[in-house]
Amino acid sequence: MAKVKQICEEKVCPIIEEMGYEVVEVEYAKKSDGMNLTFFIDCEKGVEIDDCEKVARAIDPVLEELNPTDDKPYIMSVSSPGIDRPLKTERDFSRNMGKEIEITLFSKIDGKKVFKGELLSFDKEKVTINFKEQPLSFERTKIAHIVPVIKF
Repeated sequence: MAKVKQICEEKVCPIIEEMGYEVVEVEYAKKSDGMNLTFFIDCEKGVEIDDCEKVARAIDPVLEELNPTDDKPYIMSVSSPGIDRPLKTERDFSRNMGKEIEITLFSKIDGKKVFKGELLSFDKEKVTINFKEQPLSFERTKIAHIVPVIKF
């Protein structure tokens, strides 16, 4: 499965990026309907169904030629990661600087696993938020996931 993802990241993602989209993630996973190869894309203006269709049409012949699954059947799709997608890439963190995020830890600290606060800084080792008017840092290895707080 890692081979399929690697081939797609090396050969297909550059095509999508040339079209003006950011590839947030490539996922190759077993779902209820079989193996699924999903490209999660984003762009400044947001992603609409027409964007997904345009990218799917552009990469379908490339995938056909590459044959990353060695003729094993799969379903290919292109999707938006959604506004509440987890922060994973440096670009995700940069885009959310100064905004409220929610950090969920693998294990509790002082009886809590979930912390919300304004994103103050990040690097490969830690993420720092403004929690109750104080900077609070978390080691990235202890973080299960980070999502933006969506307010309507």
